Amino acid sequence: MDIFIQQVINGLVLGSMYALVALGYTMVYGIISLINFAHGEVLMVGAMTSWMIVTHLQEAAPGMPGWAMMLVSLLCAIAVCATLNFTIEKVAYRPLRGQPRLAPLITAIGMSILLQTLAMIIWKPNPKPYPQLLPTEAIPIGGAVITVTQIAILASTVVLLAALLWLVNRTKLGRAMRATAENPRVASLMGVKPDMVISATFVIGAVLAAVAGVMWAANYGTVQHTMGFLPGLKAFTAAVFGGIGNLTGAMVGGVLLGLIEAIGAGYLGVLTGGVLGSHYSDIFAFIVLILVLTLRPSGLLGERVADRA
Repeated sequence: MDIFIQQVINGLVLGSMYALVALGYTMVYGIISLINFAHGEVLMVGAMTSWMIVTHLQEAAPGMPGWAMMLVSLLCAIAVCATLNFTIEKVAYRPLRGQPRLAPLITAIGMSILLQTLAMIIWKPNPKPYPQLLPTEAIPIGGAVITVTQIAILASTVVLLAALLWLVNRTKLGRAMRATAENPRVASLMGVKPDMVISATFVIGAVLAAVAGVMWAANYGTVQHTMGFLPGLKAFTAAVFGGIGNLTGAMVGGVLLGLIEAIGAGYLGVLTGGVLGSHYSDIFAFIVLILVLTLRPSGLLGERVADRA
């Protein structure tokens, strides 16, 4: 039972990070029907930027509290990722708007490879340890344990998800996003500027990816130029699982995928008689993707056009 509780905690933490990245996928898809496969690399850039800032602060201001270093590095990562995603949309995707879907899809894959290569050149290919900035003592919960970093991840995710839902459903920008998702031409006739809305959507997605990147680095303690590929692919799976184009679906899909992967990893060795270990846990994400695409292509919650953002 202790193992189950521990894996549920791990799954919620993992699923929270998947959910933040999945929201970036689903928001962009909801408006311009584009799968931005470079989104995982935005997470990577956020994590690498945070690592660079933290490393610099440890040398320049050794007495600075760890939480303050993380906050400063997070703000820098958000600024860098928002600028990067804004530029990607304007330079790589906007000129291809209205073209056959294959063109922007190939461009997105190319942008993913380009960002990985640039990151390898800038930060070198070797993995780098991410400093432990928050207290390391474990807090017992029903026979399991949770760290301060994991509590911060869960709390931050809840706040961000609530803020995003408020923005989409209660603000002028959110109404413009929903109008553009439903019909860009009609929205433009009503005074909405689709280009501005699309750019804002990419920026919001980048902010969420940057936070997820810093969370990922803080939780697993390492960063490198390829770290965004697998989380990005799994977050895409989570978006499809929940119903791509649906904000609530992306959140639910991310959390469920994290739970499936974590619980599966905890019991995979037992279920297979030791043939497969916990390091094969990645297979669960792709099993889920195959099953969803086969049995329910619209995802668990389907795609509700009115909620698309």
